[in-house]
Amino acid sequence: MRNFNYYQPTRIRFGWSRVNEIGKVVARIGKRCLMVSVKPFPAMESLFEKVKNLCTDAGIEIIHYDEVIPNPTTTCVNIGSEIAANKEVDVILGVGGGSSIDTAKAIAVGATHKGDVWDYRLEQKRIESNRVLPIIAVPTTAGTGSEVTNMAVIKNPDEKFKSALADRTLNPTVSIIDPELTLTVPPYITASTGFDAFCHSFETLINKNASDFIDLYALDSIKKVIKYLPIAIKEGSNREAREALSFAATLGGLSITNIGTILPHGISMAIGGHVPNIMHGESLAIMYPEINRWTWKYAVSKYAIIARLFNPNLKKESDEAAAEKACDEIDLFLKKIGLWLSLEDKNVPKSELKAIADDSLKLRNYSLHPKVPSLEEVNNLINNSYKRKD
Repeated sequence: MRNFNYYQPTRIRFGWSRVNEIGKVVARIGKRCLMVSVKPFPAMESLFEKVKNLCTDAGIEIIHYDEVIPNPTTTCVNIGSEIAANKEVDVILGVGGGSSIDTAKAIAVGATHKGDVWDYRLEQKRIESNRVLPIIAVPTTAGTGSEVTNMAVIKNPDEKFKSALADRTLNPTVSIIDPELTLTVPPYITASTGFDAFCHSFETLINKNASDFIDLYALDSIKKVIKYLPIAIKEGSNREAREALSFAATLGGLSITNIGTILPHGISMAIGGHVPNIMHGESLAIMYPEINRWTWKYAVSKYAIIARLFNPNLKKESDEAAAEKACDEIDLFLKKIGLWLSLEDKNVPKSELKAIADDSLKLRNYSLHPKVPSLEEVNNLINNSYKRKD
């Protein structure tokens, strides 16, 4: 077996109706809580009120910060951090999708550290772990895995760049993963977040630092996404599918916490930095077809495994033949879930392509890809993804 490390400090409470435990969970950690979310809207308003009421009934003072935006910015985080500091909160509660939970994590740092939260992104100022406020996460989508990861992705709009805060204390202290909260997620968001979960697990599987232990998580997660994501898109109230996807997202989050992501996530982060209103899952879907065809020869055995999960008939093929066909199988899956997209489809200006390529290599994701790319190769992958052939 290959050597491996494993670390996961988050206490996970997984299952139906477990959001009802939120009051006692928060009360064990703090008494003055900043709840972080998007602005209330019909599908979520009752949940937000329920969470606040459960916390209030448990004797907790709740301050609700509801200014989270997709691809959360330093501005959004800094405002929340100032509120948390001024109100002297002692616990941060993120309720929502990955943007809400990442914002909550970043606020947990910003409220207790000097300066702009952007100063504490990767390879900049060191986060003082003993000062980070405890975090509780309640995900309402199934995909990002932020409820169990040690990172918070944020965007600096002035620099058009997405990066991450990273520290062991950004693993939430407790995460309540209740599949019931995902029943109202619309089909397209279900697809985008579900594909993100697939990518987390797939990228840990073919990562240069892959481990035999995490491979178990990753493969189980991938199997669940392949089987259940199309079902959840068509039947949003299918409880078996929603439960499986919530579990798949958690497994994907555990996987990237211990192994990390690779080139597709690096490019996706760069796209998100330059293009407003593009979901992370969308940018991954845009890049995967070209990246797969450029990569499979350097990870034949792993691509062959994936191909056979999609299409068991490929067990009769050699590993090399199956690995190459994995690219077609993933393409077909993207079409099936409605994410057969191009940069042009998402109105990405051609004038931004070079800057996106440059920024793709600013984070270290690419260095753990099966084949480490040059800037020219990244530029080609991005340009080849500008238009999508049927």
